[in-house]
Amino acid sequence: MPQKTLADTLAANESLYVNCSHPMCCKSTKLDIRALIDRLGPDHGSMHWDLVGLFACSGCKAAGRDRRQVFFTCIPDYEVSG
Repeated sequence: MPQKTLADTLAANESLYVNCSHPMCCKSTKLDIRALIDRLGPDHGSMHWDLVGLFACSGCKAAGRDRRQVFFTCIPDYEVSG
């Protein structure tokens, strides 16, 4: 069982970004967690090692640059309801 699932990420209202590590690019894209759940299932892991093989930078591919590993940024929802 993964340490943290996509369902956990959605329930925590966290934003997840995939980032290109190529120095000529550094593109960052916000992921649609609901779409990932539809595609991969709610119990799929949401940590780096669970997702890294699923993503590549389309900008680098279009520019003919070599493929670099992507990394992820998780932004918690700090808004306090009240």
